[in-house]
Amino acid sequence: MADRDRANILGIHVDNVTYEEALRKMEGFIMDGRPHQVVTVNPEFIVTARKDPYFARILNDSHLALPDGQGLLWASLILGSPLRQRVTGVDAVIRMAALSEKKGYRMYLLGAAQGVAEAAGQELRRRYPGLEIVGTYAGSPAPQEEDYIADLILRAHPHILFVAYGAPQQEKWISRNLLRLGIPVAMGVGGAFDFISGQAKRAPSWVQRLGLEWLHRLSHEPWRWHRALALPKFAWLVFRTRFR
Repeated sequence: MADRDRANILGIHVDNVTYEEALRKMEGFIMDGRPHQVVTVNPEFIVTARKDPYFARILNDSHLALPDGQGLLWASLILGSPLRQRVTGVDAVIRMAALSEKKGYRMYLLGAAQGVAEAAGQELRRRYPGLEIVGTYAGSPAPQEEDYIADLILRAHPHILFVAYGAPQQEKWISRNLLRLGIPVAMGVGGAFDFISGQAKRAPSWVQRLGLEWLHRLSHEPWRWHRALALPKFAWLVFRTRFR
């Protein structure tokens, strides 16, 4: 994939794509039929990857790395390889659902808390009545449960698998199981099911444009404070790299 337009942000490659381009690439994966892993990179991913080489390798070996995080656009500008658009995991799920309704692609929703994937599936079917969701299951990323989950998914024959176990667990789960599942598009989506189902409230669009979505979520979920610490660390690493 030498022809990919990508930015290198602190050692992690991120594809310079718009929503439309990302959807075309994922549709191309479905047409190709072979298994592909899609990741949604944000500043927290990059900070984690710097101390987790296995996770870093998964991100850099992925077939598509979406720029999910306003901080990535800022960092890419500072580092001289500007990304054109933020492509969030939750909006990618919604847009893929709309495309799947039109094209007849089958989707499977895995992960999140008990009942959340099912509720997200119901909401997606409400928006797109022709959408075929062939399965939902919470489960866990624990290795001892992988065979059972893989069997559920294999019997459902989806074109697209969305996994919501949180990073880096979801990316590692997909990487371990991608070849035996053989799914054309397998993508980690973090908290997307919570937002789609209404379990979590998404920040207003103007807050997202300002890059303060993390602050909005922190105000509603204060127990996430330790995850927010990755943001100042990310900013410091970007400036250190730029002016070193």
